[in-house]
Amino acid sequence: MTAPFRICFVCTGNICRSPMAESVFRARLTEAGLDGLVEVDSAGTGGWHEGDGADPRTVAVLRAGGYEHAHTARQFQASWFDRLDLVIALDSGHLRELRRLAPTARDAAKVQLLRAYGTGEATGPMAGGASGPVPAPASDPGLSDDLDVPDPYYGGFEGFEECLEMVETASDGLLTAISAALPARAVVTARVPDHRHAAQEPEQPQEKESA
Repeated sequence: MTAPFRICFVCTGNICRSPMAESVFRARLTEAGLDGLVEVDSAGTGGWHEGDGADPRTVAVLRAGGYEHAHTARQFQASWFDRLDLVIALDSGHLRELRRLAPTARDAAKVQLLRAYGTGEATGPMAGGASGPVPAPASDPGLSDDLDVPDPYYGGFEGFEECLEMVETASDGLLTAISAALPARAVVTARVPDHRHAAQEPEQPQEKESA
């Protein structure tokens, strides 16, 4: 039996951007019929929020978008590289920090920036080696902040909505790349969804002080 392809989305505290990306990409996999072949989780580069749920504003935008969500924050560990095929950073700072943390050059190559996958047009070097190469842009996205998913934590609710839009767009391209990386004998042809979950007006969560 083929081992699942394993992906981990990583942001700073694992309560805003990375749990959002985890929920969205899991939904994309289900829609494409690939949920049995790919395992998805998320983590933060820091442990300040370990054991906490996602930020209420993240939960609100996911619920409004029709995404299922259950989450407990945790910190990314270097030992995880051995079992992961792809580590997706939400911004260039995370990308640099994760690559420094990687035990080997092969592990460092597994770290890619989410928005580098855009809408499925990313092409270039192969990342991840024999364990599951995934196309990445020809130029290193870590050299630019233009592909960051901005941290919405200290801003208003609109920032979380914008974050979700960026994550949804990039997830379609990532799905195309992952589908191509899966063993041909195990892949059911993936259907990259060209729709978006119909957003309802979310309840505005109560403001809370940042940690």
